[in-house]
Amino acid sequence: MLDRARAIQDQLTAWRRDIHSHPELGFQEARTSALVAEQLSALGYRVRAAVGRTGVVGERGAGHPIVALRADMDALPIQEASDVAYASRTPGVMHACGHDCHTAILLGVARLLSEEDFPGTLRLLFQPAEETQDDEGKSGAQRMIEDGAIDGVDLALALHVDAQTPVGKITLAAGRINAGVDAFEATITGRGGHGAYPHLAVDPILIAGHVILALHGIVSRRIHPRDPAVISIGTIHGGKAGNVIPQHVRIKGTIRYTEVEVQEKLHAEIDRAFQIAQTLGGDYALTIDRGYPPMVNSQEAVDLVRQVAEDLLGAENIKPRRQEMGAEDFGYFSAISSGAMFNLGCRIEGDERFHHHPRFDVDERCLPIGAAILARAALHRLRG
Repeated sequence: MLDRARAIQDQLTAWRRDIHSHPELGFQEARTSALVAEQLSALGYRVRAAVGRTGVVGERGAGHPIVALRADMDALPIQEASDVAYASRTPGVMHACGHDCHTAILLGVARLLSEEDFPGTLRLLFQPAEETQDDEGKSGAQRMIEDGAIDGVDLALALHVDAQTPVGKITLAAGRINAGVDAFEATITGRGGHGAYPHLAVDPILIAGHVILALHGIVSRRIHPRDPAVISIGTIHGGKAGNVIPQHVRIKGTIRYTEVEVQEKLHAEIDRAFQIAQTLGGDYALTIDRGYPPMVNSQEAVDLVRQVAEDLLGAENIKPRRQEMGAEDFGYFSAISSGAMFNLGCRIEGDERFHHHPRFDVDERCLPIGAAILARAALHRLRG
């Protein structure tokens, strides 16, 4: 399978570079979806478009088992700063996380498995909007689930390129691999006034300073040291003039956790921190929006991927994956079906490119490796 995948390296690279050149934000992946649907139809798959708004589902076979393989398609609102010939042609939008690779790899799987016979159903999920949520706070995975994309699935697999791991190696592990993430937004209200007469005002900037210190003390002093948790403040806005004490300060941030009990504790402690505003004579309004759940890899799915990857790459190239505090909406799929995501090494040696960076790029030799692992794992499960 790896030899067959490497034989289509040029096609995988062409798909990836075409998608990279034409990035689209979440729920706007019209061109990418059209490309995917066209290629799947040409390979003989049953194609369903507009799944989860702009997603695509391709199927071959019938009955159980049903194996789903997922790739996300959306890009990020980042201006690309690389000088490659296939750089983004869309100002302010870039594939800075490798979703172009994921889409190309899954198209490669579609091509490899179009030549195979197997019992059961192969279902390919090309998902929109992993990086963002719609106006109802739902991501592409949630929208695809609502449209039946995961119905009846016995096993769901996915991969993510990893710019810190060399080509030819993968990392994976069972259990909670990615954190859940929630977002909070608060307005601290004081009483505005002249900068020369602070005693006549209630300064929300001073209050915000105390609140920020309290927020940053939650994880170190209110959460058990063995429980992973992160609170990050991303934006602070208050005032327009240097000699005017403003009326309001607005703060936005994120909460990350791996256990539901810790999530609830964080919510309560964040509210407690903002109560300082009332103690100091002001007030506050706080909202916390629940986001992606923790992503859990099942032992069954991890064992399957490990067995296949060891056969293809050698056991010495399969490394344990550390738990990370980043979020991934594949967790919605793996919460419904036995599933796993593994990391695929794509590091450019001597010139590392980091995820979500304007110069992000990959060593494209990773593409056939990812396609071979997913294709072989799907066949193994379908054929029992």
